[in-house]
Amino acid sequence: MPDVLREIGMIARALDSISNVEFKQYQLTKGQYLYLVRICEHPGIIQEDLGKLIMVERSTVIRAVQKLVAQGLVEKRPDATNRKIRHLFATPQAQPIYARVIAENTHSTQVTLQDLTPTEQVQLGQLLQKARRNVAADWEAVQRGQTRHY
Repeated sequence: MPDVLREIGMIARALDSISNVEFKQYQLTKGQYLYLVRICEHPGIIQEDLGKLIMVERSTVIRAVQKLVAQGLVEKRPDATNRKIRHLFATPQAQPIYARVIAENTHSTQVTLQDLTPTEQVQLGQLLQKARRNVAADWEAVQRGQTRHY
């Protein structure tokens, strides 16, 4: 079996390192830009759903959102019916950063796929989505306290 996870990890780490350098001017590090993008794309999302979308633990989401709020890039608004729930919205200051992150993502995607045919690009996308769904099932089980059996 080919070690595809090693390849995926190397790609992810390389692109994350590039992004950390390119977004340093906005004080966005350690993937905070991912949170900002998802909040921009899903105005009013709650932290629990944001964590599921990015596939990270609740405590990680809380820390990242707190930093974005402190930077003035995200605001929390109360829910109309449940006082415990806060909806997340990007502030106007976040919009130019969001545009920059999207431009970087578009460029990185083009670089990543440059030597693949259009058919291979579609196939790769479909295969990666399938692999993500497989991993998501295990991720959700572990988040609920279940143990994976090897």
